[in-house]
Amino acid sequence: MGSMSLFHWLIVMVVVLLLFGNRLPSVMRSLGRGVTEFKKGLESSGDEDEDELELERPRKKKASAEIEGNGEGKEEKAKEKAGSE
Repeated sequence: MGSMSLFHWLIVMVVVLLLFGNRLPSVMRSLGRGVTEFKKGLESSGDEDEDELELERPRKKKASAEIEGNGEGKEEKAKEKAGSE
């Protein structure tokens, strides 16, 4: 009585199909769409993270130079203004 045999599993599957048979195609379709969206999300999130990291690194360095007050930020701004004129 402990474990279920193959015959018991077949009976359970027939009962499940009789009870939920009309809903199974829509459930499987939704599950497939969910998996597809999840994979797309994983692929696109990896690309965005790399782009965001590249954009954030220079900004953090400039901000830290200005916060420390060592004047490097002011000199860089003066060089940029002189170069653009």
